[in-house]
Amino acid sequence: MARRPNILVIMADQLAPHFCGAYGHKVAKTPHIDALANGGMRFDAAYCNSPLCAPSRFSFMSGQHISRIAAYDNASEFRATVPTFAHYLKSLGYRTCLSGKMHFVGPDQKHGFEDRVTTDIYPADFAWTPDWEAHDERIDKWYHNMQTVKESGEAIATFQTDYDDEVEFAARRWLIDRGRDRTAGNNAPFCMVASFIHPHDPYVAKPEWWNLYSDDEIDMPEFTLAPEEQDPFSRRVMDGIEASYVPLTEEEIRRARRAYLANVSYFDSKVGAMVKALEDIGELDNTVVIVTADHGDMLGERGLWYKMNFFENSARVPLIMAGPGIASGTASNACSLVDLLPTFLDIAGNDGAIIGEPIDGRSLMPLARGEDDPIDEAIGEYCAEMTPYPVFMIRRGPLKYIHCDPDPPQLYDLAIDPLETTNRASDPAYETASEAFAAEVATRWDSEKLRSDIIATQKSRRALHAAMEAGAGEHWDYNPPSDASQQYVRNHMDWTVAAEHYRLNRKDTAI
Repeated sequence: MARRPNILVIMADQLAPHFCGAYGHKVAKTPHIDALANGGMRFDAAYCNSPLCAPSRFSFMSGQHISRIAAYDNASEFRATVPTFAHYLKSLGYRTCLSGKMHFVGPDQKHGFEDRVTTDIYPADFAWTPDWEAHDERIDKWYHNMQTVKESGEAIATFQTDYDDEVEFAARRWLIDRGRDRTAGNNAPFCMVASFIHPHDPYVAKPEWWNLYSDDEIDMPEFTLAPEEQDPFSRRVMDGIEASYVPLTEEEIRRARRAYLANVSYFDSKVGAMVKALEDIGELDNTVVIVTADHGDMLGERGLWYKMNFFENSARVPLIMAGPGIASGTASNACSLVDLLPTFLDIAGNDGAIIGEPIDGRSLMPLARGEDDPIDEAIGEYCAEMTPYPVFMIRRGPLKYIHCDPDPPQLYDLAIDPLETTNRASDPAYETASEAFAAEVATRWDSEKLRSDIIATQKSRRALHAAMEAGAGEHWDYNPPSDASQQYVRNHMDWTVAAEHYRLNRKDTAI
């Protein structure tokens, strides 16, 4: 009987597909991502379900939209009662592990993963709770600002490279241990998520990656707008990140984009390290490898930076699948991160019978096999900073519709306007489509009720955070367990048995 495939998810933070060689960037040096794309399926219209770290990841883990699980912002608790793909895969006999960032908020810091081998890089408490009753007030303590762009460049090390190097080491060690398990006769399939922080800002790169590029090959933003030309939501975001009134020089913009590309190449090296680990333990041919990200980065396009909006650079993500059962090619259907949970269960051979909650996604395996899929849709929700109301996105076919109650609607035809330069919501040629999208938004969401629910959770979380700061309760930041007395060679272990158990050669993995 054939063994079920392993699953390896390699996740970036804030990686727009536009800056990968596999997606057509002219100078991006991403050989490992490119190799996976050349041998597998590249999804060309994959989206996050919320263009912000924690909400996006909670949708990815649960297969549910953020409004269903109250995962509104970077300080929303990911409730322990929400099942994840880690729970489901474990119940199907998979060994599961998380190495790296998932930005879990709340006391549950594993959410179904059997092993979690690193801490996180961001806080697990309610400190970053926004306030929709003062949505237009600048957040100084923890919010984005233009100083991050102005200080772009190179450095010997940053806390982010420290973290990603640890994530790589811990992930590779865990995979090597799975190879040891194979030699001992344990053939259980595994699912590992190796989740890195790069190329997330700050835009600072190590010299060896910075020097892969030169200033004269760094392209500038293709389409920019002045603050007064922005749609109302984009203007609020610009005000929130200081882009409306802190000018940037061309040199500063170019330097930030160069550092970002350098860090994309750095992340690509981590992809290569994970694939090499699979090769070393003899599991590459039996593992579905998936490369994706939690959201993108505007990098100055439209005059915007970071994420927090539904334009292409912010909301689209890379999605590449390679491995057993995956065809070689490209898939143009719109899809999103909520589709990965049912995809993983499909890979594991489950028909969905174990799923205990409504799932908003669908399996992408038909597309991954090169088959037709009638569904061509992605849904997005943004419920975090710099807005007084939820922002909704529907991408269906070539059309993208964006709605926020106090703002004029936006409609873009990506087939003829990939840079989203022209809002066609009032264009007579798109009147039928625009009216249909507006009616769908009204049916799909109750914006007023959702806003009320969000404000209520914000108030309670701010009160809880104040109490925790005063000493109520324990900190939730994850501290990986470690017992050195059980590592390597200790007196309770037989030397010969220990040495044989921890030995792993390529020939061993072929047994």
